[in-house]
Amino acid sequence: MSKSIKSLCAVSLLALVAACGSNNAGDVEEFVVVDPVPVTVEPTFNSKYN
Repeated sequence: MSKSIKSLCAVSLLALVAACGSNNAGDVEEFVVVDPVPVTVEPTFNSKYN
């Protein structure tokens, strides 16, 4: 292989290791799930057909 292909592969491998190596498996992200407030109120049935 030519030197340019070897150097391109080396740089790609270095970028891959740098991107994947920064993740810490011990760190756990916490998030809170909030139920949304209903937009409208359900109608109450108070008609004469009830």
